[in-house]
Amino acid sequence: MHTSKKAAISFIFITLLIDIMGWGLIIPVMADLIAQLKHIPVNQASTYGALLLSVFAIAQFLFAPVIGNLSDKYGRRPVLLLSLFGFGIDYIILALAPAYGWLFVGRVIAGITGASFTTATAYIADVSTDETSRAKNFGLIGAAFGLGFVLGPALGGFLAHWGIRAPFYAAAALCLLNCVYGYFFLPESLSKENRRPFEWRRANPFGSLKFLTRHREIGGLALSFFLIYLGAQAVQGNWNFFTIYRFNWSEKMVGISLAVVGVLVGAVQAGLTRVVNPKIGNEKSIYLGLSLYTVGLVLFAFATQGWMMFAFLIPYCLGGICGPSLQSVISGHVPANQQGELQGALTSLMSLTAIIGPLMMNSTFAYFTTDKAPFYFPGVHFLIGAVCMLLSIIITYKVLNREKTSRPELLGVINGSEELKGTPMH
Repeated sequence: MHTSKKAAISFIFITLLIDIMGWGLIIPVMADLIAQLKHIPVNQASTYGALLLSVFAIAQFLFAPVIGNLSDKYGRRPVLLLSLFGFGIDYIILALAPAYGWLFVGRVIAGITGASFTTATAYIADVSTDETSRAKNFGLIGAAFGLGFVLGPALGGFLAHWGIRAPFYAAAALCLLNCVYGYFFLPESLSKENRRPFEWRRANPFGSLKFLTRHREIGGLALSFFLIYLGAQAVQGNWNFFTIYRFNWSEKMVGISLAVVGVLVGAVQAGLTRVVNPKIGNEKSIYLGLSLYTVGLVLFAFATQGWMMFAFLIPYCLGGICGPSLQSVISGHVPANQQGELQGALTSLMSLTAIIGPLMMNSTFAYFTTDKAPFYFPGVHFLIGAVCMLLSIIITYKVLNREKTSRPELLGVINGSEELKGTPMH
């Protein structure tokens, strides 16, 4: 059973890695493809690229809770395989698209089936035996993101030598091959006795968010989760614009910096998280990680030279130790047959930040670099992100402190320590 669980976790890691690699593969050529299909310069094509990002985030927001609830009824395995198949179809559509409108079709399909993340996190919660192992396994999600973010763009640029459509075919092949592999080797993680009927009431994207407010502590922690991802959009949605404008970075330099981000995130999530969390527990990991996020964002805001951005990436990326711990604490409040619904709701929160975050951060950045602004401050959006992180610290502290006194049975979840439950740490 232990070997089977390890194999399943490995498959989930590969699934998430392929998802991110598939996205990274098409980054180097997407701008040229849009420009080619619209018969416009690449700089004008960026507007149409933003629309594709938005429609993907909206589709994912609407359908993530549906997919999560379906996995609670039918199991994680069939939903994961369907998601992988959907991604493969998406990339084939993008590869064959004769007009820009077809890119919208592909991105909508990807947004609908993009719940592989939702179901994968529910799968991890299913096979994790305790809070500590759950946090470690959730750390693999960040590792997959980091590694995929390094490998994807590099491989996409290499494949572009064979034509602008080649990376799309490669991404489709990766997804479909993993789907076939999973069909033969991936075990189901959700036992039949832990399944529940599908309810549209719970699958409503806005109604699913009510799931997070049924218990006051879940709602508070979910708000903290939302603020973290909203604050992170200051970096994710505007990194290239800021560094090119502020430091005259070339596209190559921007790519190098993103590769560094990928390496650091992978090292933190696959290595540091699995060492730090068991030693200091979930609660301290959350506070430490959020503090490092805050420091990193403030440093970004006041950076005066390009090399500083590389240096300041270190504290910022180290902040990644908070994510798996917070997610572990949240999932520890929910029974096995509701993990899919929970992860669907959390993914909906993430999708909301992907819809509104870049608009908020990028427009603020643009405004404070014009003559209309009361003062000139290109890094103002980083400070907004830092405020989000500070608010997250305050909210989490209040919720967990209240739980320590009102719900002492959750001490093991909050601390992620078997020792607090009276048993030796493993």
